[in-house]
Amino acid sequence: MKWHRSGTVVLAALLAAAVASGCAAETGGGGAGASGGPAKPAAGQPGEAAPKAGPARALDTYAEALGKKQAARAVAARKWGLAKTPLAAPEPPEAKPRITTRKGFEVRDDAGLPPVFTTVPTKEKIVFLTMDDGAEKDPELLRMMTELDIPYSAFLSDYVTNDDYGYFKKMQRRGVTISNHTLNHRYLPGLSHAEQKREICGQQEKILKHYGKRPTLFRPPYGNYNRDTLVVAKSCGITAVPLWSSEAFPDRMEWREWDRDLHPGDIVLTHFRGEEDWKGSMPDMIRRVMKTITDKGYAVAKLEDYV
Repeated sequence: MKWHRSGTVVLAALLAAAVASGCAAETGGGGAGASGGPAKPAAGQPGEAAPKAGPARALDTYAEALGKKQAARAVAARKWGLAKTPLAAPEPPEAKPRITTRKGFEVRDDAGLPPVFTTVPTKEKIVFLTMDDGAEKDPELLRMMTELDIPYSAFLSDYVTNDDYGYFKKMQRRGVTISNHTLNHRYLPGLSHAEQKREICGQQEKILKHYGKRPTLFRPPYGNYNRDTLVVAKSCGITAVPLWSSEAFPDRMEWREWDRDLHPGDIVLTHFRGEEDWKGSMPDMIRRVMKTITDKGYAVAKLEDYV
């Protein structure tokens, strides 16, 4: 099995710790050669297998768990028709990276306002999958993403989710974070301060009511915003405004960046859409985007672990 780079680093560190522990045991830490320690077997006689030290056991446990997880993911990938098994994401950082507004995305006097960005600062070969709106409520998507164990984030608009809050509640129970995409998906720069407040803060209250928690992440419809948007968003609890660097469809990828490629920490956008709007279903879209991501050597990580 090919190990992901970060997993290799972790395993190497654990192995080094295990070796160090073993060396200490041989030089007076109560090992076989130490006074009072267990007697050595006579020449030519087999001895009992030495118990593994703590770090070595941790190494085995980590490797076994990762191996089982990837084996299950490989089975799911075959079941759902993916071209390749998705790569394993590294462990999230102990401290989240500092995120600032992307150059060219600033507004006037934006000090203290939520940062607007398309990429999370990281050197890991990971990207983040996000889904907007909520019009399509495909039960196959829930099963597929759960079995593949692929993390994603949902940015919901109430006008298309209010006919079935339960669908997204199921999604939330499966570990998906529910975030804010306004009540009615309106073009925010064309609205007054008060109208923007209703759209953004009103959706905060809807999500609190139906999903139990006000979001901290907000994505403006169409990616359009002005200073009022960020001021209002901050006032109702938003701390960050993730946009996107590429967009996935069942039949293609669309790119924001000039090189038409993925980069460490990129945010990938897609939508809750079906065959009425797309040339394919949501599972078709997942197959397409995961082929792109995996072919390029990237894994999908959970956005909220980094932002």
